[in-house]
Amino acid sequence: MFPKEISLSKTGPIKVVVRYSDGRILKGYTQDFAPNNPIFHIRPANVEIPDQAKEITVQDLKGVFFVRDFVGDPNYQEKKTCPCGMNRVGKRIEVGFKDGEVLEGLNLGYDLRQPGFFIYPGDPNWNLISAFVVSAATEWVRYI
Repeated sequence: MFPKEISLSKTGPIKVVVRYSDGRILKGYTQDFAPNNPIFHIRPANVEIPDQAKEITVQDLKGVFFVRDFVGDPNYQEKKTCPCGMNRVGKRIEVGFKDGEVLEGLNLGYDLRQPGFFIYPGDPNWNLISAFVVSAATEWVRYI
């Protein structure tokens, strides 16, 4: 279900931004994230020792955000809908987190009884490739 850009193959680590429920943020690389696993590992981006990895417990998180780069463009205005002619799969969804943030994108189906679900941005040029939303961190979810 991962887009081609973030395939979890043996081609190497992928860039993620992990956001904890308590507001902490960790940026780094992972090779062992799986949606149904309760833990995975991140090698923090700012650590000089390449083999140093931190164990992450999914239940402590708000979400795992798969990104193109760690900086992004703070001036970029995300487009909420797909550009004309783009054929994107999924239903438009809006997720309200317990901390008040709202995330909008596309979803192929979710079950809040599962640990989490994926959301894909409608804007193909945004720094966010996809997000794994932790179900316990949501206040509400609705199709739009």
